[in-house]
Amino acid sequence: MFEKIGTDTINKLLLVLAVFLAAEIIFFDGDNLFSLLFSGLLVYFGHRSYGRTFGKVLFWVGLVSLIMAILSMAIVRFLLFILLVLFLYNYFHSSKQPDPPVFPEQMASPSPEPVLEQKAWGDQSTPEAYAWNDINIHGGIGDRTIDLSRTVLPEKALISIRHLVGTITIYVPYETEVVVHHSSLIGRASIFDFHSNNLWNQTIHYQTEQYGTKTPGVRIVTSILSGDIEVKRI
Repeated sequence: MFEKIGTDTINKLLLVLAVFLAAEIIFFDGDNLFSLLFSGLLVYFGHRSYGRTFGKVLFWVGLVSLIMAILSMAIVRFLLFILLVLFLYNYFHSSKQPDPPVFPEQMASPSPEPVLEQKAWGDQSTPEAYAWNDINIHGGIGDRTIDLSRTVLPEKALISIRHLVGTITIYVPYETEVVVHHSSLIGRASIFDFHSNNLWNQTIHYQTEQYGTKTPGVRIVTSILSGDIEVKRI
């Protein structure tokens, strides 16, 4: 179980913990430091003897108490509040994106069923074959998968997703041009040949060379609190 955790990951976790401890001591009273250090010792010795039953019990008791001690730190509660404020700012800022234009022929015909539903929990993906309708959804926790090769796209299409936690994956046919606007508080982005493994409260823009001059074209607008976006050719 623990062999899969690399040294670099452990070093980063220790560095983050050290920064939290320093901030707790400097800016706050540091009343929780004893319970934090005691829980850390339980985790350490439990990990060293994890092969035995006593070691497993020691490790998990220490881990639970360590998480509770970290969450009770004033600096952590302050950071969680800042993260919530930043997410709400990004959420309402992305809500100002203009609505897609409505053409007379669209108004004259009945609207197709939504491609994806508003869903707060669980994974969701497009069906095997479906009629296209612009996607504009809010999501909670779970993955969202959209396969554009299973539908017939109009000249201009819109995908707008505002999500909390999970991975957004969009498969795009080779003959389709795209422009991507993505904002993330914490996560990664993989858009064709562009890759970013560390997104911290950032907004990225990606556009294929022939977007705007070649059809069909898809405009993708996504915002996520914690998670990844993947846009792939299919």
